[in-house]
Amino acid sequence: MTKEEIIITYGSNASMMTKALLKRIDIEKLLPDKQATIALKPNLVVAVTADSGATTHPEIVVAIIEHLQGLGYKNLSIVESAWVGDSTKEGFRVNGYNQISKHYKVPLVDVKDDEYVKKTVDGITMEVSRTILETDFLISLPVLKGHCQTAMTCALKNMKGVLSDRSKRLFHTLGLNRPIAALNKVRAADLVIVDSLNGDLDFEEGGNPVETNRMFACRDSVLCDSFGASLMGFETKDIPYIELAQQLGVGSADLSQAVMVQLNEPSDELPSRPSGRATYLGRFTEPDSACSACYGNLIHALKRLDEVNRLKDVKQQICIGQGYKGKSDPSKVGVGICTRGLGKSLPGCPPKAIDMIRFIKELE
Repeated sequence: MTKEEIIITYGSNASMMTKALLKRIDIEKLLPDKQATIALKPNLVVAVTADSGATTHPEIVVAIIEHLQGLGYKNLSIVESAWVGDSTKEGFRVNGYNQISKHYKVPLVDVKDDEYVKKTVDGITMEVSRTILETDFLISLPVLKGHCQTAMTCALKNMKGVLSDRSKRLFHTLGLNRPIAALNKVRAADLVIVDSLNGDLDFEEGGNPVETNRMFACRDSVLCDSFGASLMGFETKDIPYIELAQQLGVGSADLSQAVMVQLNEPSDELPSRPSGRATYLGRFTEPDSACSACYGNLIHALKRLDEVNRLKDVKQQICIGQGYKGKSDPSKVGVGICTRGLGKSLPGCPPKAIDMIRFIKELE
Protein backbone atom coordinates (compact mmCIF):
# COMPACT_ATOMS: atom_id res chain seq x y z
CA MET A 1 0.00 0.00 0.00
CA THR A 2 1.41 3.37 -1.02
CA LYS A 3 1.11 6.67 0.83
CA GLU A 4 -1.25 7.98 -1.86
CA GLU A 5 -3.74 5.11 -1.69
CA ILE A 6 -7.14 5.21 -0.04
CA ILE A 7 -8.63 1.72 0.07
CA ILE A 8 -12.42 1.57 0.50
CA THR A 9 -14.81 -1.28 1.23
CA TYR A 10 -18.57 -1.38 1.80
CA GLY A 11 -20.78 -3.66 3.87
CA SER A 12 -22.02 -4.21 7.41
CA ASN A 13 -19.79 -7.07 8.58
CA ALA A 14 -16.95 -5.19 10.30
CA SER A 15 -14.80 -8.30 10.66
CA MET A 16 -15.00 -9.35 7.00
CA MET A 17 -14.48 -5.78 5.83
CA THR A 18 -11.38 -5.40 8.00
CA LYS A 19 -9.94 -8.65 6.67
CA ALA A 20 -10.55 -7.50 3.09
CA LEU A 21 -8.71 -4.25 3.78
CA LEU A 22 -5.80 -6.02 5.47
CA LYS A 23 -5.44 -8.42 2.55
CA ARG A 24 -5.20 -5.51 0.09
CA ILE A 25 -2.89 -3.48 2.35
CA ASP A 26 -0.33 -6.33 2.54
CA ILE A 27 0.70 -5.18 6.00
CA GLU A 28 3.82 -7.37 6.19
CA LYS A 29 5.49 -5.03 3.69
CA LEU A 30 4.89 -2.10 6.07
CA LEU A 31 6.13 -3.74 9.27
CA PRO A 32 9.86 -3.86 10.08
CA ASP A 33 10.06 -7.46 11.40
CA LYS A 34 8.21 -10.10 13.42
CA GLN A 35 9.54 -8.66 16.68
CA ALA A 36 8.03 -5.24 16.01
CA THR A 37 5.88 -3.73 18.74
CA ILE A 38 2.45 -2.87 17.33
CA ALA A 39 -0.13 -0.68 19.06
CA LEU A 40 -3.81 -0.62 18.11
CA LYS A 41 -5.44 2.72 18.96
CA PRO A 42 -9.26 2.54 18.83
CA ASN A 43 -11.61 5.38 19.70
CA LEU A 44 -13.12 4.82 23.15
CA VAL A 45 -13.72 8.45 23.99
CA VAL A 46 -16.69 7.51 26.20
CA ALA A 47 -17.88 4.24 27.72
CA VAL A 48 -20.58 3.42 25.17
CA THR A 49 -20.89 0.71 22.53
CA ALA A 50 -20.23 1.17 18.82
CA ASP A 51 -23.90 1.25 17.84
CA SER A 52 -24.05 4.72 19.43
CA GLY A 53 -21.88 6.12 16.63
CA ALA A 54 -19.12 7.12 19.06
CA THR A 55 -16.69 4.21 19.45
CA THR A 56 -14.76 1.78 17.27
CA HIS A 57 -16.44 -1.54 16.55
CA PRO A 58 -14.47 -4.14 18.56
CA GLU A 59 -14.81 -6.65 15.70
CA ILE A 60 -12.32 -4.49 13.79
CA VAL A 61 -9.78 -4.82 16.59
CA VAL A 62 -10.30 -8.59 16.80
CA ALA A 63 -9.88 -9.03 13.03
CA ILE A 64 -6.58 -7.11 13.08
CA ILE A 65 -5.26 -9.10 16.04
CA GLU A 66 -6.16 -12.41 14.39
CA HIS A 67 -4.57 -11.32 11.11
CA LEU A 68 -1.33 -10.13 12.70
CA GLN A 69 -1.00 -13.10 15.05
CA GLY A 70 -1.65 -15.41 12.11
CA LEU A 71 1.33 -13.80 10.38
CA GLY A 72 3.52 -14.36 13.44
CA TYR A 73 3.42 -10.93 15.09
CA LYS A 74 3.13 -11.31 18.87
CA ASN A 75 4.06 -7.94 20.39
CA LEU A 76 0.63 -6.34 20.18
CA SER A 77 -1.14 -3.98 22.56
CA ILE A 78 -4.40 -2.01 22.63
CA VAL A 79 -3.74 1.57 23.74
CA GLU A 80 -6.37 4.24 24.47
CA SER A 81 -7.56 6.94 26.83
CA ALA A 82 -11.12 8.18 27.33
CA TRP A 83 -11.79 11.89 27.42
CA VAL A 84 -11.32 13.87 30.61
CA GLY A 85 -13.88 12.82 33.21
CA ASP A 86 -14.63 9.40 31.73
CA SER A 87 -13.07 6.01 32.46
CA THR A 88 -10.99 4.20 29.85
CA LYS A 89 -11.32 0.99 31.85
CA GLU A 90 -15.10 1.28 31.74
CA GLY A 91 -14.86 1.83 27.98
CA PHE A 92 -12.77 -1.32 27.71
CA ARG A 93 -15.30 -3.24 29.80
CA VAL A 94 -18.42 -2.04 28.00
CA ASN A 95 -16.97 -2.93 24.60
CA GLY A 96 -15.63 -6.36 25.57
CA TYR A 97 -11.94 -5.49 25.46
CA ASN A 98 -11.18 -7.34 28.68
CA GLN A 99 -12.31 -10.60 27.08
CA ILE A 100 -10.42 -9.75 23.88
CA SER A 101 -7.27 -9.08 25.90
CA LYS A 102 -7.57 -12.35 27.82
CA HIS A 103 -8.42 -14.51 24.81
CA TYR A 104 -5.68 -13.19 22.50
CA LYS A 105 -3.15 -12.37 25.23
CA VAL A 106 -2.94 -8.75 24.09
CA PRO A 107 -2.44 -6.24 26.94
CA LEU A 108 -4.68 -3.22 27.42
CA VAL A 109 -2.86 0.05 28.07
CA ASP A 110 -4.86 2.84 29.69
CA VAL A 111 -2.94 5.97 28.74
CA LYS A 112 -4.25 7.65 31.89
CA ASP A 113 -1.97 5.26 33.83
CA ASP A 114 0.97 5.43 31.42
CA GLU A 115 4.24 7.32 31.73
CA TYR A 116 4.46 10.51 29.67
CA VAL A 117 7.21 12.16 27.67
CA LYS A 118 7.12 15.92 27.12
CA LYS A 119 7.31 16.98 23.48
CA THR A 120 7.19 20.48 22.00
CA VAL A 121 6.08 21.36 18.45
CA ASP A 122 5.01 24.75 17.10
CA GLY A 123 5.45 26.24 20.58
CA ILE A 124 3.04 23.74 22.17
CA THR A 125 4.40 21.43 24.88
CA MET A 126 2.40 18.26 25.46
CA GLU A 127 2.65 15.06 27.53
CA VAL A 128 2.52 12.03 25.23
CA SER A 129 2.18 8.36 26.13
CA ARG A 130 5.58 6.70 26.37
CA THR A 131 4.04 3.45 25.08
CA ILE A 132 2.88 5.18 21.89
CA LEU A 133 6.20 6.98 21.36
CA GLU A 134 8.19 3.77 21.78
CA THR A 135 5.96 1.50 19.68
CA ASP A 136 7.36 0.51 16.29
CA PHE A 137 4.08 0.58 14.37
CA LEU A 138 0.90 2.43 15.30
CA ILE A 139 -2.45 1.44 13.81
CA SER A 140 -5.12 4.06 14.43
CA LEU A 141 -8.77 2.94 14.34
CA PRO A 142 -10.81 6.14 14.43
CA VAL A 143 -14.54 6.57 13.94
CA LEU A 144 -15.46 9.07 11.23
CA LYS A 145 -18.03 11.26 12.99
CA GLY A 146 -19.12 14.78 13.78
CA HIS A 147 -17.66 16.93 16.53
CA CYS A 148 -19.23 19.95 18.22
CA GLN A 149 -15.97 21.95 18.24
CA THR A 150 -13.92 20.80 15.26
CA ALA A 151 -16.87 19.82 13.00
CA MET A 152 -15.48 16.33 12.42
CA THR A 153 -13.06 13.86 13.94
CA CYS A 154 -11.11 11.07 12.27
CA ALA A 155 -7.43 10.08 12.08
CA LEU A 156 -5.67 13.26 13.21
CA LYS A 157 -7.93 13.96 16.18
CA ASN A 158 -8.01 10.30 17.26
CA MET A 159 -4.39 10.81 18.36
CA LYS A 160 -5.64 13.02 21.20
CA GLY A 161 -6.21 9.77 23.12
CA VAL A 162 -2.43 9.34 23.54
CA LEU A 163 -2.16 12.45 25.74
CA SER A 164 -2.30 12.98 29.48
CA ASP A 165 -5.54 14.51 30.76
CA ARG A 166 -3.58 17.68 31.57
CA SER A 167 -2.54 18.03 27.93
CA LYS A 168 -6.08 17.32 26.74
CA ARG A 169 -7.28 20.26 28.83
CA LEU A 170 -4.48 22.41 27.40
CA PHE A 171 -5.51 21.46 23.85
CA HIS A 172 -9.05 22.66 24.49
CA THR A 173 -7.74 25.90 26.00
CA LEU A 174 -5.70 26.49 22.83
CA GLY A 175 -8.64 25.77 20.54
CA LEU A 176 -7.78 22.19 19.45
CA ASN A 177 -6.77 22.87 15.82
CA ARG A 178 -3.11 23.92 16.22
CA PRO A 179 -2.48 21.39 19.00
CA ILE A 180 -3.97 18.49 17.01
CA ALA A 181 -1.70 19.31 14.08
CA ALA A 182 1.32 19.60 16.40
CA LEU A 183 0.54 16.29 18.10
CA ASN A 184 0.55 14.48 14.78
CA LYS A 185 3.94 16.00 14.01
CA VAL A 186 5.16 14.37 17.23
CA ARG A 187 3.55 11.02 16.37
CA ALA A 188 1.16 10.20 13.56
CA ALA A 189 -0.29 6.77 12.86
CA ASP A 190 1.62 4.46 10.52
CA LEU A 191 -1.65 2.99 9.27
CA VAL A 192 -5.22 4.21 9.66
CA ILE A 193 -8.25 1.95 9.30
CA VAL A 194 -11.37 4.09 9.59
CA ASP A 195 -14.59 2.83 11.10
CA SER A 196 -17.15 4.68 8.97
CA LEU A 197 -19.96 2.22 9.57
CA ASN A 198 -22.32 4.44 11.56
CA GLY A 199 -20.54 7.50 12.93
CA ASP A 200 -22.57 10.12 14.78
CA LEU A 201 -23.89 13.03 12.75
CA ASP A 202 -22.88 15.76 15.18
CA PHE A 203 -21.19 14.69 18.40
CA GLU A 204 -18.03 12.89 19.46
CA GLU A 205 -19.89 11.13 22.27
CA GLY A 206 -22.48 9.61 19.92
CA GLY A 207 -26.24 9.30 20.24
CA ASN A 208 -27.34 10.10 16.70
CA PRO A 209 -25.58 7.59 14.42
CA VAL A 210 -25.90 7.70 10.64
CA GLU A 211 -25.42 4.37 8.94
CA THR A 212 -22.98 4.49 6.00
CA ASN A 213 -21.69 0.87 6.07
CA ARG A 214 -18.21 1.83 4.90
CA MET A 215 -14.60 1.41 6.01
CA PHE A 216 -11.43 2.76 4.47
CA ALA A 217 -7.69 2.56 5.02
CA CYS A 218 -4.89 5.12 4.53
CA ARG A 219 -1.26 5.52 5.48
CA ASP A 220 -1.35 9.34 5.38
CA SER A 221 -3.48 10.73 8.23
CA VAL A 222 -3.83 14.12 6.54
CA LEU A 223 -5.05 12.59 3.28
CA CYS A 224 -7.31 10.34 5.31
CA ASP A 225 -8.99 13.28 7.04
CA SER A 226 -9.26 15.24 3.81
CA PHE A 227 -11.17 12.32 2.29
CA GLY A 228 -13.24 11.87 5.45
CA ALA A 229 -14.20 15.55 5.36
CA SER A 230 -15.45 15.22 1.78
CA LEU A 231 -17.58 12.23 2.77
CA MET A 232 -19.22 14.30 5.50
CA GLY A 233 -19.81 17.31 3.25
CA PHE A 234 -16.94 19.51 4.41
CA GLU A 235 -14.32 21.35 2.41
CA THR A 236 -10.82 20.76 3.76
CA LYS A 237 -10.66 24.41 4.83
CA ASP A 238 -13.67 23.80 7.10
CA ILE A 239 -11.46 21.58 9.29
CA PRO A 240 -8.48 23.83 10.11
CA TYR A 241 -6.29 21.16 11.68
CA ILE A 242 -6.07 19.30 8.33
CA GLU A 243 -4.28 22.14 6.54
CA LEU A 244 -2.26 22.98 9.67
CA ALA A 245 -1.00 19.39 9.80
CA GLN A 246 -0.11 19.57 6.11
CA GLN A 247 1.87 22.77 6.76
CA LEU A 248 3.83 20.96 9.49
CA GLY A 249 4.74 18.21 7.02
CA VAL A 250 2.56 15.49 8.55
CA GLY A 251 1.06 14.56 5.16
CA SER A 252 -0.79 15.78 2.09
CA ALA A 253 -4.37 17.08 1.96
CA ASP A 254 -4.45 17.01 -1.86
CA LEU A 255 -7.21 14.54 -2.79
CA SER A 256 -6.52 15.08 -6.49
CA GLN A 257 -3.30 13.10 -5.98
CA ALA A 258 -5.01 10.27 -4.08
CA VAL A 259 -5.28 6.81 -5.64
CA MET A 260 -8.74 5.46 -4.84
CA VAL A 261 -8.99 1.69 -4.58
CA GLN A 262 -12.59 0.47 -4.18
CA LEU A 263 -12.72 -3.21 -3.21
CA ASN A 264 -16.45 -3.66 -3.83
CA GLU A 265 -19.66 -1.79 -4.59
CA PRO A 266 -21.87 -0.40 -1.83
CA SER A 267 -23.98 -3.17 -0.35
CA ASP A 268 -27.66 -3.64 -1.11
CA GLU A 269 -28.48 -3.52 2.59
CA LEU A 270 -30.89 -0.74 3.43
CA PRO A 271 -29.97 1.77 6.14
CA SER A 272 -31.56 1.32 9.53
CA ARG A 273 -34.42 3.64 10.37
CA PRO A 274 -32.86 7.01 11.27
CA SER A 275 -33.70 8.72 14.54
CA GLY A 276 -33.51 12.22 15.95
CA ARG A 277 -31.81 14.78 13.73
CA ALA A 278 -31.46 12.35 10.83
CA THR A 279 -35.25 11.85 10.75
CA TYR A 280 -35.79 15.58 10.25
CA LEU A 281 -33.21 15.73 7.46
CA GLY A 282 -34.77 12.66 5.85
CA ARG A 283 -37.91 14.67 5.10
CA PHE A 284 -36.01 16.26 2.24
CA THR A 285 -35.33 12.89 0.60
CA GLU A 286 -37.37 10.43 -1.46
CA PRO A 287 -35.54 7.13 -0.96
CA ASP A 288 -36.39 3.92 -2.76
CA SER A 289 -34.16 0.97 -1.81
CA ALA A 290 -31.27 3.34 -1.03
CA CYS A 291 -28.09 1.68 0.23
CA SER A 292 -26.56 2.94 3.45
CA ALA A 293 -23.42 4.52 1.98
CA CYS A 294 -25.31 6.70 -0.47
CA TYR A 295 -28.15 7.64 1.90
CA GLY A 296 -25.76 8.41 4.75
CA ASN A 297 -23.77 10.77 2.55
CA LEU A 298 -27.00 12.54 1.54
CA ILE A 299 -27.96 13.01 5.20
CA HIS A 300 -24.55 14.56 5.88
CA ALA A 301 -24.96 16.85 2.84
CA LEU A 302 -28.38 18.01 4.04
CA LYS A 303 -26.94 18.62 7.51
CA ARG A 304 -24.26 20.92 6.07
CA LEU A 305 -26.93 22.84 4.10
CA ASP A 306 -29.05 23.18 7.23
CA GLU A 307 -26.08 24.66 9.12
CA VAL A 308 -25.99 27.59 6.67
CA ASN A 309 -29.81 27.90 6.53
CA ARG A 310 -30.03 26.62 2.96
CA LEU A 311 -32.51 23.77 3.45
CA LYS A 312 -35.37 26.20 2.93
CA ASP A 313 -34.14 26.56 -0.65
CA VAL A 314 -34.55 22.84 -1.37
CA LYS A 315 -37.86 22.95 -3.26
CA GLN A 316 -38.26 19.25 -4.04
CA GLN A 317 -37.30 16.01 -2.41
CA ILE A 318 -34.02 14.43 -3.50
CA CYS A 319 -34.51 10.97 -4.98
CA ILE A 320 -32.03 8.28 -4.04
CA GLY A 321 -31.77 4.51 -4.27
CA GLN A 322 -31.79 1.44 -6.47
CA GLY A 323 -35.56 1.66 -6.90
CA TYR A 324 -34.95 4.41 -9.45
CA LYS A 325 -32.88 2.21 -11.77
CA GLY A 326 -34.35 2.27 -15.26
CA LYS A 327 -36.95 4.89 -14.34
CA SER A 328 -37.36 8.09 -16.38
CA ASP A 329 -39.03 11.13 -14.86
CA PRO A 330 -37.94 14.59 -16.06
CA SER A 331 -39.71 16.27 -13.13
CA LYS A 332 -37.58 14.60 -10.44
CA VAL A 333 -33.98 15.10 -9.29
CA GLY A 334 -31.72 12.55 -7.67
CA VAL A 335 -28.24 11.65 -6.48
CA GLY A 336 -26.31 8.49 -7.27
CA ILE A 337 -25.92 6.51 -10.46
CA CYS A 338 -29.24 4.72 -9.87
CA THR A 339 -31.12 7.98 -10.53
CA ARG A 340 -29.50 8.80 -13.87
CA GLY A 341 -32.84 8.52 -15.71
CA LEU A 342 -34.34 11.44 -13.79
CA GLY A 343 -34.48 15.04 -14.98
CA LYS A 344 -31.32 15.98 -13.12
CA SER A 345 -28.97 13.50 -11.50
CA LEU A 346 -25.59 13.50 -9.76
CA PRO A 347 -23.47 10.49 -10.82
CA GLY A 348 -21.41 8.39 -8.46
CA CYS A 349 -21.67 5.14 -6.54
CA PRO A 350 -21.88 6.64 -4.04
CA PRO A 351 -21.23 10.34 -4.63
CA LYS A 352 -19.47 12.13 -1.77
CA ALA A 353 -21.49 14.47 0.44
CA ILE A 354 -19.42 17.46 -0.68
CA ASP A 355 -20.44 16.77 -4.32
CA MET A 356 -24.07 16.35 -3.27
CA ILE A 357 -23.99 19.79 -1.63
CA ARG A 358 -22.75 21.44 -4.81
CA PHE A 359 -25.38 19.61 -6.87
CA ILE A 360 -28.26 20.58 -4.55
CA LYS A 361 -27.13 24.21 -4.47
CA GLU A 362 -27.20 24.29 -8.28
CA LEU A 363 -30.85 23.20 -8.19
CA GLU A 364 -31.92 26.34 -6.34
